[in-house]
Order: sequence, then structure tokens, then C-alpha cells
Amino acid sequence: MVAKTKAKPAAKKAQRSLHQTAVDQFHRAADLVGLPEPHRSILSHPKNEVIVNFPVQLDDGRWEVFRGFRIQHNNIIGPYKGGLRFHPDVDLDEVKALAAWMTFKCALAGIPFGGAKGGVTINPRDYSDSEMERIVRRFTHALGANIGPEHDIPAPDVGTNAMMMDWIMDTYTNLSGPGSRQTVKGVVTGKSLACGGSLGRNAATGQGVLYSLRHWCGEVGERLDSLSISVQGFGNVGAHFSRLAYKDGCTIKVVGDHTGTIRNDDGIDIEELGPWVADNGGVDGFPGARAVDAEELFSTDVDVFVPAALENQITLERARTMTCRLIVEAANGPTTPEAEELLTEQGVAIVPDILANAGGVIVSYFEWLQNKSSSYWSEEEVDRRLRTLVWDAHDAVVVTKKSLNCTRREAAYAVALERLADVYDRRGIFP
Repeated sequence: MVAKTKAKPAAKKAQRSLHQTAVDQFHRAADLVGLPEPHRSILSHPKNEVIVNFPVQLDDGRWEVFRGFRIQHNNIIGPYKGGLRFHPDVDLDEVKALAAWMTFKCALAGIPFGGAKGGVTINPRDYSDSEMERIVRRFTHALGANIGPEHDIPAPDVGTNAMMMDWIMDTYTNLSGPGSRQTVKGVVTGKSLACGGSLGRNAATGQGVLYSLRHWCGEVGERLDSLSISVQGFGNVGAHFSRLAYKDGCTIKVVGDHTGTIRNDDGIDIEELGPWVADNGGVDGFPGARAVDAEELFSTDVDVFVPAALENQITLERARTMTCRLIVEAANGPTTPEAEELLTEQGVAIVPDILANAGGVIVSYFEWLQNKSSSYWSEEEVDRRLRTLVWDAHDAVVVTKKSLNCTRREAAYAVALERLADVYDRRGIFP
């Protein structure tokens, strides 16, 4: 067995622990609701931390060993649930934070799932399609019984897609007994329609972000089609949100992704940008807008800023340049605590990630239900149910924000924690 030699990636820039940010957010809300110490202690830590190192043979015959993670934070309400992230920066700290956020997100959304997250430290662009299939299948095999349709249910995240979920489902079913292979399709969500996926799942997170924006408009008496928006990230979430917002009359002034940042103060034509990105791999060079410095994404005068990329993007330095009225966190953990404190002092409203981007896990829940009953819902039915759950979560947050006189993020956590605490109070701790 010959180890594959690759250039080592550049060291990650030192930054605040993402997991510590998640824990701090949790404790602030726990203080507000007077969460009992036993519940506080349990929810401060993940229940299980699974780390696997697995070998894969590459196309040239050499072997490489990959490291994967699956963090299972809490399952008091239902099976662990959360995406799989394939990215060079995936590490234990990041995945622990994302798993905790999933617990609170599911509780806030009112769906019977717990929180989990996983990933592999890898850049998918460095590998062929056949190599990626072997990597995904070997990762699934390495996780083994740590996942399952009634235990822990992965889904797509950054760097993963429906095809990968199909591979996971196929691998898992073939490791199951013959009599159960048709009943375990719900081991993952976000699958292709042909393999048991749900209509509306691909656009669900972006659709949920738009519903969050609509709810805020209703709160403040603003018209959706009067808003100007900057969007960071044009992957699945950013692209779907931008398309839906553009269709509803919003002016998308600035869009940035890993290839560059583009701006058009009269509005970027998202219907043309989508095909351009599909053909060219990113927004850079799009003829319907001019290229600008990446920092203009943050400093451009708009009504709404939508971070739909990675965590810790809105730093204190960038927050000082921002002039928006609202931030809708389509990404997980995009705003550092220091930046949030400044923005809040300046009167900028923030719809937190566990509320704004819950559309994906909500429709994942719908997919899981359809798999369990061997049925398919119409896209209209999926969308109607999605809007109801998103709207109900926002209504609960608005009421709690007013009653506790706190930020929207603290209110979102408070709603989630009260629901979790209620279950713990009723079930107790056994034995």
C-alpha cells in the first residue's frame, strides 16, 4: 500500500472556536429562561463523538486515508439529524458547533429530530467522480451502525449533494438484511427524486430564508419588492434564495462567491446569473455586472444582507462597514459575537441561523415521513407545510422576544430550550 503524496493545505487562520460561540449563545438563552442546571449541563456537550479514519484507493492505484466525523449532540426529541460537510476546513470544533445548532434548530422548528453533524476533511474538487463515490461509500461503511433511519439521519451540506446521498443510501441498504432494504431508505435525506427524495427539498433552505424575510417584512410593514439585497455565496442556498427573491421583485445588488464578487446597482439578473454559474463554476466574469473587491459585498448600502456561505464571515471589522437594516443568516454561524454586539447596538435586526435556515431540515423531515409511508407529496403540499412551520417558529420567536426583552437570537434559543426542557422534565433521566 503506497500513501498518496499531496501538498499540505495552508494552515487555517486562527479564529474564535465555533463551538465556544455556540455554547455561549446557548448559555445566554439558558440564563434568560432559567434553564435548570442538569438540563444546561447535558445540552452543553454532545452525547457522542465519532471519528473514523478510512482508506480509499484512488484512480491511479495509490491509497489515501481520510478522516471523517459524526457528532451526535442530542436525541431527546427524536433521531439525530444533520448534514455531512465535505470541505478542507472540516474539523472537530466546527462539527460540534454545527451539531449543537441542529438540536436547537429542530426544537425551534417543532419537528421530532435531534441534532447531529458530520463531515470529511477533504476538498471534493481534488478528486474524480469515481474517487468521490468510493470515498462516500467507504465513509458510510466506516460509520456503520452509527447512522440509521431511526437513529441518525445525515443529509447534504457544503460540498455534498443528492448524488452522494444516493450513494450513502445504497451502501447502507446493501449492508442491511434483505427483508429491511426497502424500509431503510430514510437513512439519509436530500436524495434524488428517483431514489426517494422529496419534491421541494433542493430549494427548501433558500425557500425558508425567503419566508423568514417575508415574515420580517410583515413585522415592520415593509414591501418585499422594495428591498435591495447583497448575497454572500451562490451555492445551493444562496442561488435558490436569490432566484426566489428576484422573482418576487427584490433588487439583488451584489453577489459574491469563492470565485469573485459582482455588483450592479440596478439589479443583477439572477435568471441569467444562474446558467452562467452552472457553465463557468462561479460568478466571476458575469457580463451583467462589474467585478468589485470582496469587501464591497459587506459595505454596499442595501436593505438586507444574506450570508449564505461559511461561518465567521461577518467579523467586527466588516460589521463596522455595514449599512444594512437586516441580516438573514442563511449560513450557519456567519456572524461573530463581537460583530453581532456592534450591529445590535446600531439597530440592525438579525434573523439567526437556527431560525432563518431551518427550511432544509424541515423538508428533510417531510422526506423522512414520505419514505416511512412509501408515499410522495406534491410540491405544493411540501411548500404549504414548510411555510406553516417556518411561520409558526417566527411567531413564537417574536412573542418570546417581546416578553423577555431580548435579541431575536436569544428568543429563538429560548423557545428551543423551553421545548427541550419540557421533554426532559417529563421523561427524566434513566436509570
